[in-house]
Amino acid sequence: MQILSLKKKALNTDDWMGAIITFAIASLWIVSLVGSFHIFVTQISWLLLVCSILIRTYLHTGLFILAHESMHGNLIPNHQHLNKIVGRLMLGIYGFLPYDRCFANHINHHRYPSQSGDPDFHGDATNPIHWYCKFMSEYFPLQSLITFIASMIVIMAILMIVFHVALINLILFWLLPLILSSLQLFFFGTYLPHRQVDNNLNFSPRLHSDRYALLWSFLSCYNFGHYHWEHHAYPHIPWYKLPTTLHTHT
Repeated sequence: MQILSLKKKALNTDDWMGAIITFAIASLWIVSLVGSFHIFVTQISWLLLVCSILIRTYLHTGLFILAHESMHGNLIPNHQHLNKIVGRLMLGIYGFLPYDRCFANHINHHRYPSQSGDPDFHGDATNPIHWYCKFMSEYFPLQSLITFIASMIVIMAILMIVFHVALINLILFWLLPLILSSLQLFFFGTYLPHRQVDNNLNFSPRLHSDRYALLWSFLSCYNFGHYHWEHHAYPHIPWYKLPTTLHTHT
């Protein structure tokens, strides 16, 4: 029989911690974006270019993670109105996504994981590419896609004309990280945990964790890939506290 136990402190969410993390990720996203506008792409090494894109991708994923936390009421738990406002803002910055639709989809994902009724489930589209397209269509419907394209055209035009930002910089450090971020969220947060219903090691309790596993969990998808089972079991626990869940066998 398996007994699941939690450290008491993991149940005590902290408004200040959520606010600090939100401010940190959002600030780093803005600073890194503005800084990337001043990069001369042709004058830097490929290694630095790739690292810059990956950092931008990770921070972009962080925006979605914050919005996701808001959907669970974990971002600023004792001030739910503010919690939802910040979540909407993060999702808007991420890709002009509709918060209410994403919220409804995510609730159904937790209610019907890996089965009919789960918008994240592949259904008959088991091919990763088809599944990714289905995944994107659920959270990025046509209306949102049109809004995104129109908004980005206006914003990019202003940045290029008024602030003389190079188009290649906008593509490499804004659009490309958004695409890579969606792939990161899909692969680590949906595909690996839910590609098979039974005997899936990526959707099982994590009985042991070492420092390398913790680092990989944080870097791969802010703990939501490595501790996906834990998130489904304890959705009220913030992402940064998921590793504090303890599992023992008797």
